[in-house]
Amino acid sequence: MSAPAALIDLTDCDREPIHVPQAIQPHGFLLVLNLEAQTVEQVAGAVEELTGRTTWIDQSATDLLGEVVGRRLRDMARGHEAGFAGRWRATNRLEYDIVVHYAPGRDPLERMVVEVEQSSQQARLGVELIARLDAAAAALERAASVQTVCERAADAFRSLTGFERVMIYRFLDDEAGQVVAESRAAGASSFLNHHFPATDIPRQARALYLRNPVRVIPDCRYTPQPLRPVAPGEPPLDMSDSGLRSVSPVHIQYLKNMGVRASASVSIIVDDVLWGLVACHSATPLLLPYELRVACTTLARTLARQLKTKADAELYRDRVRLRRLEDELILRLSTDRDLDAALAEHSGQLTELVGADGLAIVRGDRIACFGHTPPQEAARRLSDWLGQQPGLRPVASNALSALLPEAQAWRVHASGLLAVRLAGDQPLSLLWFRSEILETVRWAGDPSTAVKSAADGGPLTPRASFEGWSQTVTGRARRWSAAAVESAARLRDALFDFAAVNQLRSQNQSLQARLTERDLRLEQQQFLMREVNHRVQNSLTLVSSFLGLQARDLGDSPAGSALQEARRRVRAVSTVHSRLYRGDHDTTIDLSRYISELVDDLGASMGADWAAAIETDLAPICIDAGRAVTLGLILTELIINAQKYAYDGRPGPLRITLSESDDRFRLVVADDGKGGHKAGKGFGSLMIGSLVTQLDGRIDYRDLAPGLEVALRARIDPASDLA
Repeated sequence: MSAPAALIDLTDCDREPIHVPQAIQPHGFLLVLNLEAQTVEQVAGAVEELTGRTTWIDQSATDLLGEVVGRRLRDMARGHEAGFAGRWRATNRLEYDIVVHYAPGRDPLERMVVEVEQSSQQARLGVELIARLDAAAAALERAASVQTVCERAADAFRSLTGFERVMIYRFLDDEAGQVVAESRAAGASSFLNHHFPATDIPRQARALYLRNPVRVIPDCRYTPQPLRPVAPGEPPLDMSDSGLRSVSPVHIQYLKNMGVRASASVSIIVDDVLWGLVACHSATPLLLPYELRVACTTLARTLARQLKTKADAELYRDRVRLRRLEDELILRLSTDRDLDAALAEHSGQLTELVGADGLAIVRGDRIACFGHTPPQEAARRLSDWLGQQPGLRPVASNALSALLPEAQAWRVHASGLLAVRLAGDQPLSLLWFRSEILETVRWAGDPSTAVKSAADGGPLTPRASFEGWSQTVTGRARRWSAAAVESAARLRDALFDFAAVNQLRSQNQSLQARLTERDLRLEQQQFLMREVNHRVQNSLTLVSSFLGLQARDLGDSPAGSALQEARRRVRAVSTVHSRLYRGDHDTTIDLSRYISELVDDLGASMGADWAAAIETDLAPICIDAGRAVTLGLILTELIINAQKYAYDGRPGPLRITLSESDDRFRLVVADDGKGGHKAGKGFGSLMIGSLVTQLDGRIDYRDLAPGLEVALRARIDPASDLA
């Protein structure tokens, strides 16, 4: 049983157990049934008067309510079905609605709770109710804004319920409430735009509003009807889902203090959060029967959908507008300046982006302020404070001094702060400010009297005064919209990407400049190399010509022969240089072509008979140009030796073969002469030995009887030894 107000001994209204009052209001009665046996365990209300049965304990529901209702209750119990069970006529000839729900018991079995409450006594057609709900839903759908939706909803609920005053009451961030729309009859007082402290609707009451969306008090001057018999040891009956549940004496007194005789509250639930209430008041008793409560629940859900739809639409439009501004801003940022300087050039757009009054850009020791801002030292302090905040979300507050007490000194221009920070070697902070707005808040009574606990720990007492009371609020600015906060976060991410891309672009430009410089140097080096090759080729040709002239002057003398040998060696070097100068590659040449040209040139210098006697069989092998020069000198010496010793200076067959095996080449010079001209101690032999060592190769001499075969083997690529 609910205790009288004078006996309540709670010191905190949020702890009052309003879900287990163990009593009901008198506009009906309540039966607690054993779920399996369908027998009565407890009752509350005028059961005897309305059923005509004086004995009810352990009786079946059929005995009290008749066979039709009893059968329906048994069917609902089997299917664990809750809700409307039908109508029943009492002994007073009035009709009552029967509503079922379930409550936990001591054992695992639940208890079936049957509420029998007075109906409207009207033959209201369902189609009429549906038509009224449809018309109301259409009116809400046509509303252009959240405010218009609330205003039309207030009119629709007053038309549906018949209450004198209907208020759309919205919960604010601090859990206080504000009447944002109102519909009232002539003569009814107004609470439009009034604020109500959070203590007027304690936490456990808000939790019940989420679970049971409609609460009705037809007459607050009622006498609570206790649950009987009291069951010792049994847990109190959970009446959270009960429409007849008795109300806290504190709330009853609260309504009396407001001059309200009947009230109804309908929950507005958006995304599973209690957005607000539809609060209905009447100065005279007024019943809100079950059918209208269901209609109110349906209309409240329609209202919640429209609130979400309109709010989402407004947010979407705001987001689209801000995204366009963000994109334009990023596109216009200069890429050849530091990021803080580039942003400073567009301070006006940055300020417009979030609807700020001022902007500060802080990077290291550089601070740039635009519009209405606190002093630069304050901006520096806020930037340091921002760097200490956890997480990546923007810092947004319309009461900065509540987060940072020292900001009280800057409240004129910095009561509101929206800030983001770009991490890095030189962190950059963007600080948007909103100036202080001296706001006059209209309260329904002095909020300081809303504490419902006595200083000495005595009984709870509700507020007594609801007369208009004004309070001037300082240190606050306009709230930052969700779209503005999201825009600040997106801008930070976009600027981070912009800075990274800009840095990469700068590095690429620097790298491109270095590559261009390197290419220019390479081109200059290639030009010089071509020039050197050209001059070397000319010089070698000139030396060869001088040696040829000197050799002709000396005739067949030993000195002339020596000059001819020297001339042939010079021409071997000249040939490879000629190939390098005319070829497509700077580092490698085709050894077969080089040897063929070298042999043709040597044959021409030795005479037509010798040129006709030389045979070649050359495989195409690419070799490093430097090794080709060495190989050409060795081949020249071998041909000269064969000319001098194989046939005693006379022309004779000479075979030159080049082949490849694995990673090595084999060069063979063979004749059919008298033999015996192997490596000796002369200049030519010494030079051949030295040149073979340079190639890291091996040379073998083999008598053919007749003739001599000289074979040189070496690696094509000496680097393959390292692999």
